[in-house]
Amino acid sequence: MPPVAAVAQSVPERHYTHHEGRGATPHRSNPLVIHREITTLDVRQGMNVIEFGTGSGYSGALLAELVGPAGHVTSLDIDAYLARWAGLIHQERGVHRIRCHVADGTAGFPARAPYDRMVAWCTPPLLPQVWVDQVADGGLIVAPLPIASVPNMTVVAKVRVRDGRPTVAQVFTGGYIEATTSPKTDLDLPGRWVDWENRVPTPSWISIAWRDADDHGNTGARTALGQLLSKDAYAEPYEGAELDWPSWRTFAAAQADQQLTAAGLRPDLWAIGHSTPATAAVIQQDGTLLADHPDSPSLTVLRGWLATWEAAGRPAPETYTPALDRTDRGWALRLNR
Repeated sequence: MPPVAAVAQSVPERHYTHHEGRGATPHRSNPLVIHREITTLDVRQGMNVIEFGTGSGYSGALLAELVGPAGHVTSLDIDAYLARWAGLIHQERGVHRIRCHVADGTAGFPARAPYDRMVAWCTPPLLPQVWVDQVADGGLIVAPLPIASVPNMTVVAKVRVRDGRPTVAQVFTGGYIEATTSPKTDLDLPGRWVDWENRVPTPSWISIAWRDADDHGNTGARTALGQLLSKDAYAEPYEGAELDWPSWRTFAAAQADQQLTAAGLRPDLWAIGHSTPATAAVIQQDGTLLADHPDSPSLTVLRGWLATWEAAGRPAPETYTPALDRTDRGWALRLNR
């Protein structure tokens, strides 16, 4: 039996996620996905491990079992309520190899560095340099990373650090809530890169990768969102097979087109497409294409993207070649075909 599956038998998942004193943990991850990420992390006895995003405490409990009596786990969460409750649940169970702290995980935790393993359950805007600096030579980081500067464009990356330089060993489908500098209260709104939102009559938002070219009044973002929400917006069904959303969003992000746009026009229904200061077009998860006009230049571009995606065979995220580009704040992940 794989090590993670074995320790999972001794960790009461529901005791953490639905603790009677705290209640259900909001926005919790699927346990099987947690198992996948921790398996990828390759944790061994005696290791020093850190996780970003304490959540219910379940992932930390698994890590504490894997490091054994000689190891140590540090768990950080920006939400004091979650961190303190997880710490209490660990204490109730007699788990003493883990300590939970209230902290901004994007700054790391130098007090217990260097770490043999590092895992994130929240998405930073890029791979922070401080994370790389705090990993031991030869250590691993498993974290969701953006592949475009709009929300929900992420993959999970396995990163090896050698001689102070990170290299992506593997990417696969996945993503987690954005890392924020304060506890997130609206779980339906992305925590980063929202360029305009409406709260009435119903919530909606838009994110434009060309935000630096927009004006201080966010006129371009407001216009694009208004066009897509207009009762006069043009709509048509996608003629292809049912959308493979992880494949499509990865392909759209990998185009590195500055006009890339993401939106939430209805709750729990994401949309990806193209926009300019005067035009907008997106395809929603339900397969509906929306545009400002039947002859919209943005709609023409979006149709071209979709046709190229289909011709490429709807590539899986794992088939791209990853690369990390150094910036002044860390490392930006780029996917190439």
